[in-house]
Amino acid sequence: MSDLSHVDESGGVRMVDVGGKPESRRRAVASASVRMAPETARRLRELPKGDALTTAQLAGIMAAKRTSELIPLCHPLPLSHVEVTLEVGEGSVEITASAETTAQTGVEMEALVAASVAALTVYDMAKAIDKEMVVSEVRLLEKTKG
Repeated sequence: MSDLSHVDESGGVRMVDVGGKPESRRRAVASASVRMAPETARRLRELPKGDALTTAQLAGIMAAKRTSELIPLCHPLPLSHVEVTLEVGEGSVEITASAETTAQTGVEMEALVAASVAALTVYDMAKAIDKEMVVSEVRLLEKTKG
């Protein structure tokens, strides 16, 4: 268990002590996908102002800012930038989220939470017309430091 950063020697959970680490510029990019019927994707594309997609974008940004409140052992971070983009394809919405900070620890959880919440928001907004949607492929694409 000692290889797990959030588990102490006795198997208990702990917040990682990053107090001795220097601050550095950090960036992470994550993605998620919402698979849906082509008709659902078409309807999302044809919304007059893209309300569902804009709502999902804002939800992802807001979620990144609140990651430490949602994931118990995450450090609260001063995010300098969060970006969430959504692309509607033939039968899916592809989401990419990036988060940046200058801190003592990385921002991969913020990027992952942003992508996940944006995907869940798309699901929520389209569930009335498509009961077969699937949120999938939430993953970290990139993590940089320095």
